[in-house]
Amino acid sequence: MLKWILLVLAIAFEVFATLCLKASDGFTNTLPTLGLIAGYGVAFYLESQVIRLGLPVAITYAVWAGGGIALVAVAGRVLFEDPISPAMLAGMALIAAGVCVVSAATVA
Repeated sequence: MLKWILLVLAIAFEVFATLCLKASDGFTNTLPTLGLIAGYGVAFYLESQVIRLGLPVAITYAVWAGGGIALVAVAGRVLFEDPISPAMLAGMALIAAGVCVVSAATVA
């Protein structure tokens, strides 16, 4: 259970860092730049602990990438009014399906 909690936290920090990347305006805004450095650092550390605790790398990365993409898209829409088209939603659904396939194939 701990590895899944750490993975969720890793995703949250990665999403935070990615949103700071946009807010940093090409590293010209100091606070968001520091936030992205810290966020990515914590995210990678937490992901390394998840892998150390035994979650296979394929599942770890698939869940991280899929969850991150979906959450960044939603947060970008809410915070920055980024567009989300039906094609983007379809793509995210395919990513989610891919995460499920990778997870099922790794467990089987």
